[in-house]
Amino acid sequence: MSDSTPIPQASESRTSAGGAGLRVDAAAERPAGAGRSAGSAAERPEGVASEARAGRTWTVLELLRWTTDYFERHGIESARLDAEVLLAHALESERLRLYIDYEKPVQPKERDRFRALVQRRAGERVPVSLLLGEREFWSLRFEVSADVLTPRPETETLVEAAIRHAAGDLADREAGLRILDIGTGSGAIALSLASELPHADMTATDLSEAALQIAGINADRLHTREGIRLLPGDLFAPVASERFDLIVSNPPYVARQDAESLPPELSHEPEMALFAGADGLDVIRRLIAEAGDHLSRGGWLLFELSPEQVETVEQALTQAGFVDLERHFDLAGRPRVVGARWPGE
Repeated sequence: MSDSTPIPQASESRTSAGGAGLRVDAAAERPAGAGRSAGSAAERPEGVASEARAGRTWTVLELLRWTTDYFERHGIESARLDAEVLLAHALESERLRLYIDYEKPVQPKERDRFRALVQRRAGERVPVSLLLGEREFWSLRFEVSADVLTPRPETETLVEAAIRHAAGDLADREAGLRILDIGTGSGAIALSLASELPHADMTATDLSEAALQIAGINADRLHTREGIRLLPGDLFAPVASERFDLIVSNPPYVARQDAESLPPELSHEPEMALFAGADGLDVIRRLIAEAGDHLSRGGWLLFELSPEQVETVEQALTQAGFVDLERHFDLAGRPRVVGARWPGE
């Protein structure tokens, strides 16, 4: 996409893709004389640039509607949501204001900011989270960068499972509950747990120093820095002689052979946080093999994985001596997290 990326024009759908169902008057959605022909001047970069130079005014709704269509034509699945989030960011506003102020003209500087975001999203397939520099997770806002894996909704399944154990069979240890997050990245899992379990002793490790810097920034933002240790190193190396009541992890679990079939957005995230050997299980195997040496009696190991890996991983857990295996399902009904208890209680 060139610097003259088109400014969005109205399209026909009236409902937010995020399910908000916010509607506006149909007449307000389409600028006077706007056509829907794919070859119309306003849909081509040079045509819109000419309109901008001629003083063409674009409203919030017109920008939003055109961008949604533009993203869809570039194969972006969450086209409407992405358009809303990026436009709200460019306007330094909330998404809801887009529909309250849908007839408001967008100023040239705001259009320039928005155009730059649209170019990178559609042309380079940069994820929205990296364009904004942050991502919401567990109702908390986390800073993210290309040095960390962007927190995803399905990983909240892991946080939920950990809290359930902390409030259940590990409740008698809450005052001194020791939790370890392996491969913390942005710190999303550890800091979400810290927000819910303020009395727990939290430790988070990561092989990447750059990732730990992001985790530290997030700990400061969320006022949890004093309650967490951030340690550099591979898996359990930073805590070689320590034991924990609960070990959690979202390790890399994508098979290297699947790299070509992944969404292009993932090319902007660190490979070490995604790939784990030919079958995607290299890190998980190490995690299972070493976890027993770092769990207290009756402690739990919980980690995320691909649903297709569940049965293989459960066999490995049983062979390693773990008991009471369990599965936790994401919102799509897929097994996303497995858990197992280290025997002794």
